[in-house]
Amino acid sequence: MARWKKNYVGVAFAGSLALIAGGAWSWKNLNTEASRNADDTIMLSNFRPTDPQSISRGKYIMHTANCAACHTAAAGDFAGGYGFSTGFGLLLSSNITPDRETGIGRMTERQFFNAVRQGIGSHGMLYPAMPYTAYRKFSDQDMHDLWAYMSTIKTMRNPVKENAGMHFPYNIRFAMVGWNLLFFENSNFLKETDKPEEWNRGRYLVDAAGHCSVCHSPRNSLGAEVGSRYLQGAMLDKWYALNLTADNLDGLGEWSVEDIVSYLKTGTNGRAFAAGPMAEAVSNSTQYMTERDLHAIGVYLKSLPASDHQTSGSTRHNEAEMKRLADVYEIDCSACHGLEGEGIKGAVPAFSKNSQMRGDPTNMIHAIITGTRAVHTDLAPTSAGMPSFAWKFTDQDIANILTYICNNCENNASQVSSQEANKIRVEIGINSKLSRNKSG
Repeated sequence: MARWKKNYVGVAFAGSLALIAGGAWSWKNLNTEASRNADDTIMLSNFRPTDPQSISRGKYIMHTANCAACHTAAAGDFAGGYGFSTGFGLLLSSNITPDRETGIGRMTERQFFNAVRQGIGSHGMLYPAMPYTAYRKFSDQDMHDLWAYMSTIKTMRNPVKENAGMHFPYNIRFAMVGWNLLFFENSNFLKETDKPEEWNRGRYLVDAAGHCSVCHSPRNSLGAEVGSRYLQGAMLDKWYALNLTADNLDGLGEWSVEDIVSYLKTGTNGRAFAAGPMAEAVSNSTQYMTERDLHAIGVYLKSLPASDHQTSGSTRHNEAEMKRLADVYEIDCSACHGLEGEGIKGAVPAFSKNSQMRGDPTNMIHAIITGTRAVHTDLAPTSAGMPSFAWKFTDQDIANILTYICNNCENNASQVSSQEANKIRVEIGINSKLSRNKSG
C-alpha cells in the first residue's frame, strides 16, 4: 500500500507538472500581448486615417505581403473567395474589405493585429493558408500602416464560408488551437546584431512580409513547414516552388544578387521566367518593391547555405535516339529556345547552364502540357508565351525531350520519366496526345 501511494503521488505530481507546462505553453502561443499597443475602440469601417504617408506605407506593405493575390477572385478586389486546394479540402480566402457584415469592417485595430499576426479571426482560428505564421514577425508600425491602408479600400459585400469545403475534422476551427501549440512560434522579429542592416532587412522581407517559406519550404503531414528544409523547394498547387538556397545544382548558387533583383522586379533575368504561382507573386507583389528592398532580399538569400539536394546524374540515350531527339528539338523547340538552348534575352528562357533544369521537372512538364506565359510587369510589359504540346507529345515523348534538353545544355540532370509526365497530366486534367484518325 505504501508503494502504491508513493507511485500515485509520483504520477499525480508528474501530471501536475505536465498540466502546468501545457498551460504555460498554451499561454505562450495564444498570448495576444503583442497587440497591446493597437487601438481597441474604433472599427475599421469607422476609421478615418489622417496621415497620407501612413496610407502610402500601408499600400507598400500590402504589396510586399501579396494580399491581393489571395483575397481577390470573381467578387472583386480583396473581397475573398479565392480557392486553395489543400490535402485537407478546399479553403476559400476571406473578404478583407471594410464591409461590416461580410468583411472585416467590425474589427478594431487590435483585432486586426491578432488576425494578421496570430491567426485569430472574427469567426475563430484561421488556417495557416493565411500565413500568419510568417506575418507574426511584422512590426507594430507596419501593422498600423497596413491597417490605415485597408480602411481606404472599396467596401465589397461578399459573404464567404471559408472552411465549408474542408473535410472533417479539419473544418473545425478550434482544432487550429492544437496546431498552433505544436507549430506556431509566437515571437517578434529579432535582428541579428552581428549581421549588416541590409541582411536583416532582407531576412525581414523574406520571413515576414514576403512569407517565402510558406511556398518554398516543404510541409509535413499536418501542413506545417519542415524547418530543417527551409526554402529548399516544395510542391505548390501542381507547381514546384523552387529551391532558394545557394545550391549550385538546382538553387540560386549560380545567380547573382542582381539576377535575383531583376527576376523579382521584372519576372525575368535571362536565366528564368516567372510562371504559375510565382508569376502571381511578381505581378501582384515584388514588381512594386523598391530596388533597395529587392537587393536586400538578394543579399539574404545568397547567404543561405546550400541544400543537400542530389540527382542521379546525367542520363543520355543511345546515339541514334539522341539524333532523333535533336531533330525533335530543332523542329519543336529551337525557334524560340535556340539551337544551343540560348533562348532569347528578355523573352524566352535559356536552357543552357540553367539550374532550374537540374532539379524537380514539374514546372517544365507543366509548361509543355498546358503551355504558359511569362508574367507581365511594368518594366517588362511584353511577355512571351508558349503553346501547349499536349496534343502532340505523349507522356514518353515529354520525358524523352526533357531528358535530352536537360542533358544536352550543360546541365547534367537526372532522367525525366513518363510516369512523372503522366502524373501531372492527370492532375491538371489535360487529355493525352491526339490520336490519328485512320478511318479515312
